[in-house]
Amino acid sequence: MAETHSRLTGGPIHITKIPVRWGDFDRFGHINNASYIELAQEARAVFAMEEFVERGHAMPAAFVRSMKIDYLSAIMPDTMEVIVETQVVRIGNTSFTTVQNLKDRHGALACVVECVQITVDLNTGKPRSLAEHERKVLASVSAPDAALAVGSNDQE
Repeated sequence: MAETHSRLTGGPIHITKIPVRWGDFDRFGHINNASYIELAQEARAVFAMEEFVERGHAMPAAFVRSMKIDYLSAIMPDTMEVIVETQVVRIGNTSFTTVQNLKDRHGALACVVECVQITVDLNTGKPRSLAEHERKVLASVSAPDAALAVGSNDQE
């Protein structure tokens, strides 16, 4: 049975609005399931720009390792922007996990995306440890217990 509530916990949450495009909708009049992944990806890019680049840091090279998506309700064409709430729920040695809530214009939870990302050395293509400043930025928008996961059960 699909969860019908947010998996975000207490603590800071990054919130952004992502405009929907005509092509996001399918012939049944709601956002296509593949478009949810693109909307979540765009929100993660905004998250990285606002949380890393605007603080004077380079955007870390982070590749998606795995993604779990729970579709809870349809987003209909009356929604012009999807509200995306992003929170870091786990910080490992080379990886971190985000949970994103995608909501329609009424604030109704439509989709929950859990994404494990691996930080990568672009010269070698291999996973690398998170830098201290990256940990600090991630911790600033993380769930209270995300720090407990540091270094444990990393997703390399």
